[in-house]
Amino acid sequence: MIKKLVLIFIAVIAIKSYGQEGTASPYSFYGIGSLKFKGTVENRSMGGLSIYSDSIHVNLRNPASYAGNNFEGLNDGSSLVKYTVGGTYSSINLKSESSSDNASSATFDYLAMNIPMGKFGVGFGLMPYTSVGYKLESLNDNGISHRFRGEGGVNKVFMGLGYQIMKGLNVGLDVHYNFGNIQNSTVAFNYDDDGVPTQYQSRENNRSDLSGLNVNLGVNYKTMITEKLEFVSALTYTPQSDLVSKNERSYSTITLSSTGQEFVVDTIDEDLEEQGLLETDLVMPSKLSFGAGIGQPLKWFVGIETLFMSTSNFSNELYRTGASTYEDSQSYTIGGFYIPQYNSFNNYFKRITYRAGMHFENTGLQIEDESINEFGISFGVGLPVGTFFSNANMGVELGKRGTTNSNLIQENFINFQLSLSLNDRWFQKRKYD
Repeated sequence: MIKKLVLIFIAVIAIKSYGQEGTASPYSFYGIGSLKFKGTVENRSMGGLSIYSDSIHVNLRNPASYAGNNFEGLNDGSSLVKYTVGGTYSSINLKSESSSDNASSATFDYLAMNIPMGKFGVGFGLMPYTSVGYKLESLNDNGISHRFRGEGGVNKVFMGLGYQIMKGLNVGLDVHYNFGNIQNSTVAFNYDDDGVPTQYQSRENNRSDLSGLNVNLGVNYKTMITEKLEFVSALTYTPQSDLVSKNERSYSTITLSSTGQEFVVDTIDEDLEEQGLLETDLVMPSKLSFGAGIGQPLKWFVGIETLFMSTSNFSNELYRTGASTYEDSQSYTIGGFYIPQYNSFNNYFKRITYRAGMHFENTGLQIEDESINEFGISFGVGLPVGTFFSNANMGVELGKRGTTNSNLIQENFINFQLSLSLNDRWFQKRKYD
């Protein structure tokens, strides 16, 4: 059953992702793209809350969660290994003061595994970090003034180690290797005295290949404060790091077909080495998150979390634009879950996990002195499948990003998320020799 679900899930994500960008946000024009949420569908269904960890789900936000007590139902010395894979389909309404449009995108979000080994635990996987995908046009009296297009993004391969210092207290460390490329182009339209587009137009082409390492540190702590209530807290810290950006830039003379398709006539490469832009360092900001909550184990939980990023330190000469600046960013999350009866044998709906939450985020991006903020509410369910409390998770998130002030664009989005969180037994002790 689980194998069939995995095949169906991969097929759906592959079909939806084919031929589409990882984002359709016009705000991915700035910096190195829109920051992808580092977390599972379970997290996102609780507004992004990531402080809770257990023995049947992978927590991608905090490496301390890789270690800890194994699932209580296994009393034969075996370990419960956790796998997870997830993806998102987004529908976006783009709204300005004068017009509106719709866009959509489908993305693969993560693939990860967590292997417990006594007091230690190892986690590793792959996920997108940022995504670029936009097609924008600016207008003048004659018609189109400029056309902007971009695609690509940065991905992460990570591996981490967690350690249980004592019952309820874990620490952990993730090492991330970031890699990817961003490609963008700008067409400047020329018109004759009658306002008719000239035969030849000019296009600027840019490509940046990005790579670099960074680390993520984590701590989580759990303790029973009454016979039924458990207190949970967690903290993560990511120090500032650099990405190496190897850059290319060229200029093309192009012609346009009646449908707007671009045909290259001639191309000239620019000497970026002379300008000191052939290879640049992109400063990635530090990040600190912490939160706490209470709940009844295997029944319910509610918590709050806040995250701070020193986004004002983000810099790269190649990505500077006059209209945009960066300020430090913050996000605030509240969310939780409820399970009517996790071990019910005669009522499937009582074993479903029901999740909900909301978040507010100042992204750190400022355009025309307007801060780009985001607000969203989310809901989700965890549907039991297979054995050892494996589950299929579905979530929906509704929200908005940006503003229509100062000629900017407001995004109203609906994200549909799907993941599989699967568990298996490894290192089972023999009962008989």
